[in-house]
Amino acid sequence: MNINDKSVLEMLNKLIVINRLDKSQILQMVNLVSISNDINDLKDNLKWESSKSFHQNILNK
Repeated sequence: MNINDKSVLEMLNKLIVINRLDKSQILQMVNLVSISNDINDLKDNLKWESSKSFHQNILNK
């Protein structure tokens, strides 16, 4: 997806508001937009990234 596209930016803003994303989640989402094909792919990538970081935090404790 192209982050410079107005419709993509509007969609990202909706996701931010609906899910009440914090700063780190927003930055993560912005980084994943370019490798995502569509909104569903972006959501899957976000889930995968969040589970990956969750597991890393558990392993580091």
